[in-house]
Amino acid sequence: MSRIGQKAVEVPSSVTISVGDGQVSAKGSKGETSVPFPECITVSVEGGKVQVGRLNDTTHARAMHGTVRSLIANLVEGVEKGFERHLVIQGVGYRAQLQGQTLVLNLGYSHDIKFPIPDGVTVTLPDQTNVSVSGIDKQLVGLVSSRIRSFAPAEPYKGKGVRYRDEQIRRKVGKAVS
Repeated sequence: MSRIGQKAVEVPSSVTISVGDGQVSAKGSKGETSVPFPECITVSVEGGKVQVGRLNDTTHARAMHGTVRSLIANLVEGVEKGFERHLVIQGVGYRAQLQGQTLVLNLGYSHDIKFPIPDGVTVTLPDQTNVSVSGIDKQLVGLVSSRIRSFAPAEPYKGKGVRYRDEQIRRKVGKAVS
């Protein structure tokens, strides 16, 4: 039995949950979103808690049991608090700026990188070298922030590039002159 899937998801009073048509919908102060679940999984809401179960013990049902429970927990947390990732841009001349719904990155290439910001995600720039990605969908926030990081990941010799704020870059010693 899935240890994660057995745990009930606590639903705060500020969040409303509804189950129907193979998906769970949540509405909170940050917005409204939903997540689908397969037919082999059952979801029930009772007394401010969401309980996830499975109809049979097939490999697929066992695999999806804990996954669906985690997705529902992220759904509840997203509409209540939201998710946020912070990126830091390091390097001489490296910077970011917003132009409408497009993030323009100058990362040392011969051209600027224009990244369109998808719906459901908010990108803010406290200054030119800090980027904050926020939204109610944890997967989308993580995808957008990893995509921004992939344009120029921090390199180990000088530390130039884009990194997460809490990421540690293992620095290497350069070539020794003898």
